[in-house]
Amino acid sequence: MLEPRHDWTLAEAEALFALPFPELLHRAQAVHRAWHDPAAVQMSTLLSIKTGACPEDCAYCPQSVRFDTGVANEALLPLEAVLERARAARAAGATRFCMGAAWRSPKQRDLDKVAAMVRGVRELGLETCVTLGMVTGPQAQQLKDAGLDYYNHNLDTSEEFYGEIITTRCYQDRLDTLDAVRAAGLNVCCGGIIGMGETPRDRAQLLVTLAGLPEHPQSVPINQLVRVPGTPLAAAAPVDPFDFVRTIAVARIMMPRAQVRLSAGRETMSDELQALAFLAGANSIFYGDKLLVTGNPDVEHDRALLARLGMHAEAAGAAHGAQPPLHAPAATAGVSTAGTATATA
Repeated sequence: MLEPRHDWTLAEAEALFALPFPELLHRAQAVHRAWHDPAAVQMSTLLSIKTGACPEDCAYCPQSVRFDTGVANEALLPLEAVLERARAARAAGATRFCMGAAWRSPKQRDLDKVAAMVRGVRELGLETCVTLGMVTGPQAQQLKDAGLDYYNHNLDTSEEFYGEIITTRCYQDRLDTLDAVRAAGLNVCCGGIIGMGETPRDRAQLLVTLAGLPEHPQSVPINQLVRVPGTPLAAAAPVDPFDFVRTIAVARIMMPRAQVRLSAGRETMSDELQALAFLAGANSIFYGDKLLVTGNPDVEHDRALLARLGMHAEAAGAAHGAQPPLHAPAATAGVSTAGTATATA
C-alpha cells in the first residue's frame, strides 16, 4: 500500500487529470479501497450559527454584505437552539456536526459562545467542526480546549486565481489560519470550489497545495459552485460533470487517507453523478436540507440513494484512514499514484 506523499508536482497532478477517465477512476478506486471502506460514507450536518453581513467580498458567497442576494442578516444563535439542531442531526444519522459563522474572524466574546456550543455538541456524542473565518493560534487553542475536532478553512482555488475571487484577504492569510489550526492539534478540513472560472491548471494547483501541506487535511471538501443570484459568479458557466468527478478522483489519489467530501452543489447533481463521485473516492457528504444558506438534498433522498447503491453511513467514531486494506498491499502496489500514464509505480 503506497504511503501518502507530500511532494506532488504540478506536472504530476496535471498528468493525473489528463488520464483517460476509466484509467483515472480505476487508480482512484484502488487507492480508496486500500485506505477506506468503499461502501461507507461519513455523514456531516452543517448549521449556519450566524448568517449574513460578512465584510469579505468572496465572489461566490451570498452572505457577503457587498452583494444583494436576499439573505437576511441573523445574529449568533443561542446555545440551546444549536443543541436542538445537533440532536436532530444525530437522530437523522449524522456523526459530525459542523457550525458556520459569517465572520472575517471571530471576536473574543463570540468565540466564547462558540466554545460553549462545541462543548455541548461533543456531549451529545457528535464530532464537532466549525468554520469561523481566520483564527489566531490562541483562538485555535481555545477551540481545541473546548473539545473541537475539526476546523474548516478552505483555500477555494489556486493561489494564482485567488485574487480573481477574493480581494479582502490574501492566500497567505488562509495558509496562516491552517498553520494555527494544525499547531493546536485540530483536524484540518480544507478543500476548494470548482466552477468559478478557474482553469484545469488551477484545479491541479489547488490539489498540489493541499497535498503539499505538512499534514494532509483530514477532510477535503470538493464543492461545486452554487450560482446564487446577486453574487458576481451568478452567471458562471456550469461545470462539466466529468471534470468535477476528475477533481474528486485526483484528490483521492493525492490525499489517500483523507475523507474527500462531496460537498456544496449536490442539490443540482443527478444520482448518477453522485454515484460516480463515490466511485472516484468521495466518502463524505453534507447531510440535511441546507448548507448554510443554500439548498442540499434532503435526508430521505440521501438515505434512498445510499440504499440503491448498497452503501451505508459510516459509524460514529470510525477512524478515517485507519481501516485495514480491503485487498492485500500486493493487489494495489501496481497502481501508481504518480502522475505518469503507466500502470505501475
